[in-house]
Order: sequence, then structure tokens, then C-alpha cells
Amino acid sequence: MFELIPAVDIQKGRAVRLFEGKADQETVYFDSPIEAAQHWAAKGATWLHVVDLDAAFGTGDNRELVREIANTTKCKVEVGGGIRDADTARRWLEIADRVIIGTSAIHHPEMLDELVAEYEDGRVAVSIDAKDGQVAIKGWTEITELAARELARRVAEQGIKHVVYTDISRDGTMKGIDPEPVSLMRQAYPHTLVAGGGVAEDKDLELYESLELDGAIVGTALYEGKISYPRE
Repeated sequence: MFELIPAVDIQKGRAVRLFEGKADQETVYFDSPIEAAQHWAAKGATWLHVVDLDAAFGTGDNRELVREIANTTKCKVEVGGGIRDADTARRWLEIADRVIIGTSAIHHPEMLDELVAEYEDGRVAVSIDAKDGQVAIKGWTEITELAARELARRVAEQGIKHVVYTDISRDGTMKGIDPEPVSLMRQAYPHTLVAGGGVAEDKDLELYESLELDGAIVGTALYEGKISYPRE
């Protein structure tokens, strides 16, 4: 079943959305991320996609805010941002239902092996963030020569059963979805695949469904009221 997952991105203690992932191009939607989480929970969200942008950019830590989100909503919480070692992932998994590993999936593949052996399927996911089909790392500040679909194949072989794919050139822009890289990811990765970046209207979600994705993470279009939640 296709699932629409609201995004709650935390920067400097507020719920924001970034334009193309740029830290200095933010729009604040809620002064409190807890209020944002409770807003989507009240509308029936079962999962929340929470990103600690301060941790991702190396400028802070919003662990206690995320803990309160997990404790005050009935939603399951997946969290990403700045998870660079197995011990950090373990600490997050004491709070959240799922952790999302980004840059470290490339630089420290042994970390994935360790976590996959320790936790049940689905609790450890990998975020594959890309621009023009190439993987972006370090809070999206560096584009690598590694193809997103190759990384997808690699983590599948390591036993990762959940991937979050983001087209960073469209994230926060509401430009709509570029179907080609999403289709390539679906061909490369046989397990649960959720995507985000550029969703502007309901037809974008329908496109994801037609590409046989399992869900979409949506931020700006939800906060701006461009798509309905829950889906009609």
C-alpha cells in the first residue's frame, strides 16, 4: 500500500523546509517541530519523517526535540541527519522506530553490516540523495561520482530492506517529479522504496504509484496545502 509520509525537518529548533537542500534558504512553517508533528498526527499520519538538519550540517543536535515528538504523538518516527557511526544509530533507535543512514553508507559500509546484523528488517534504512543521478553527501554539499542506482544495488546486497530516494535538485521546490531517475532506482532496488523531492500536486503522487514505489515523503507541498492530507 502506497503511503504518504509528512516531513518534519528541524533546524535551529524550528520546523523548516530548505530550497534544494541549502541551509541558508529556509522557510519556517512551525516555530516548534513538536507542533508540526502533532499537526500531522492529528490528521492521521502513521509515520513521520524527521530530519535533524543541524546534525546533518554539524551545527547542533535536536535529539530531545525528536524524543518529545516520539513521546507525544502516536506516530512511528524515522529519523535521519548526521548519523555517522553505529553507536549514534543505536542511540537514535532507543527513541525512533527507524534510522536513516546517509553519507556513512558510502564511506563506512561495514557500519551497515553491523546494524543489519543487530536490528530487524526495516529499522535501518539508507537515504540515497542524488542530483542528475549522482549521489550527494555531507548534507548535500558534495556530489560524488557514484551513481545512485549503483549505491541502491550495493545496499540491497548488504541486506538493507528500506531506501529513501531524494532528488535534491527538486527538494523543496515543488517543481514536480522527474520520472526517469525514479524509474532507474525502482529497477535497481527490489525492496521498499520511498521517494521525495519536488512533489507539487496529487498527480506527482500518482506518478510515484505508477512507478511502483511504496511511498512518498512530502514536505513543502503539504505545508503549502498543494496536496490534501490525508489523501482523498
